[in-house]
Amino acid sequence: MILEIFLGILSLGLGWTSFNLLRKVERLEDWVGDYAQRIQKTKTQLDDIDSTGHFKSDDEIGTIFEGIKDTVNELTKITERDV
Repeated sequence: MILEIFLGILSLGLGWTSFNLLRKVERLEDWVGDYAQRIQKTKTQLDDIDSTGHFKSDDEIGTIFEGIKDTVNELTKITERDV
């Protein structure tokens, strides 16, 4: 009798824990997907801005812009991989 009660409580606890972890993982997957889309959008916008070549790397603004582009390109490589 005591064993059945213990196993029942244990199964309820494990069931709730599994359900809670599943919800958290799904929320995290949605967040990562949204973040990857934002990175892709940012990369596209940076490419559009720099398409005319106004940002030369010889001045301070151009150096910062190139740094931003490099960082976004690195993030794009990470998000393009299957995780």
